Amino acid sequence: MITFVPEPHLLDSPRGRAWPRPPVPAPVRGTVPATSADVVVVGAGPAGVAVASALWHHGVRDVVIADRTGRPCGRFFGRIDRLGQRVLRSPYEHHPGVEGYRDCELLDFARLHWGRLTPTERRQIRMSQAGHRSVVPVDVFDAYCDHLIASHHIGRKTWQARVREVVPEGDAVTVRADRFSVTARHVVLCLGEERREAPDSWWGGGSAPAGVSYWDESVPVGGQCLAVVGAGLTAAHLIAGALAEGREVHWVVRETGERYQCADVNSSFFRPEGRLRFNRVGWSERLELMSAFRRASIMFEFRPLLERAQAEGRLVVHRGAAVKSIGPGVGGTTVVRLAGGGRIAADHVQLALGTTPSIGEGLLPGEALSVRDGWPELDERTLAHVRAPRVSVVGAAAAMVLGPAARNIDGHRVATTRAAAAIAQVLQGGRLPAPAKTAVGV
Repeated sequence: MITFVPEPHLLDSPRGRAWPRPPVPAPVRGTVPATSADVVVVGAGPAGVAVASALWHHGVRDVVIADRTGRPCGRFFGRIDRLGQRVLRSPYEHHPGVEGYRDCELLDFARLHWGRLTPTERRQIRMSQAGHRSVVPVDVFDAYCDHLIASHHIGRKTWQARVREVVPEGDAVTVRADRFSVTARHVVLCLGEERREAPDSWWGGGSAPAGVSYWDESVPVGGQCLAVVGAGLTAAHLIAGALAEGREVHWVVRETGERYQCADVNSSFFRPEGRLRFNRVGWSERLELMSAFRRASIMFEFRPLLERAQAEGRLVVHRGAAVKSIGPGVGGTTVVRLAGGGRIAADHVQLALGTTPSIGEGLLPGEALSVRDGWPELDERTLAHVRAPRVSVVGAAAAMVLGPAARNIDGHRVATTRAAAAIAQVLQGGRLPAPAKTAVGV
């Protein structure tokens, strides 16, 4: 049996190239949107951009987008740059653009800028055209998102705000933010995911102590030894960055071994037959599938890099080691104590414990938010909340309808196709369909 292990150079696409970018109007500070709109989209990440682009093609132009940064995809790319990430795990066919309309898709966009790509990046495009796995440079995806934002007039519809409440009121929904309120005929929640916090037992709960940070926070400059806790792709990026800086790295993998695979989800779930397989089973079976097929893993390209560092003694891997506690050590170090008596003393500890979907808790009132086993109950045809049919969901929170792939960029596009069509139908004089719950069975 031959195991295919791509070379690490695929991870080294340039970042920050001068792409020809269409003008994107800067948000006007101090202004607020109109008090009413057809649709309010909460969140301007890739999911929010996908929704706004699709609504534009459906003729729905009266849209207000509320985002914590005020810049479409700002938080998404900010997190990527903090990790030093240069390529996406998603292939070219996974993108937030609109399919079925005369629009530019991600692969089309990359080919239009062929002369700006490296030979390695061009080979990836050829592989994508041949139906093989491909790797998308962050730079290409960033420029493509700017293209979507400009061509669908998303920038001028985006307002910086922290949404406090989403209140369904009969045939309308009021979105209350820190700077304004908007009443809309429909709301789409594109809330993304938040980092998973460490267990209280590690240091007694609360904020991380000195010497400890999460993957989306800054790390102090200096120090020769870094400890990284986590088993997924984020941990791999943190480790690669620290090794490139010449640091010794201790990697705490809370499984017996690393998992390398092309996608973080079994590829069958990206295809219609995979989603059909998920839809045909009951709620308990769906929970089992989510647990089995949504596990932390690392891109194949990292394996040679990490194995070489381990052989050279620059990387120490603690496999299957559960963290017991994290606290201060001698001489300003931070100590990670492992079950079984192991002990790691490092200058700093970074936690990459994964993420959890934001499902609208704290925004929607309790009577509108029906939660089961941590997931919202949604209409399978429209992705609207069963108890709030004018509030739809696109993104990770739709996973119990679309399967594990809902948390990926391709899942955003699939969810957007359903939600945008249903919203446009209602806004153009149709009726809301009778609710259909996510899954039957126990």
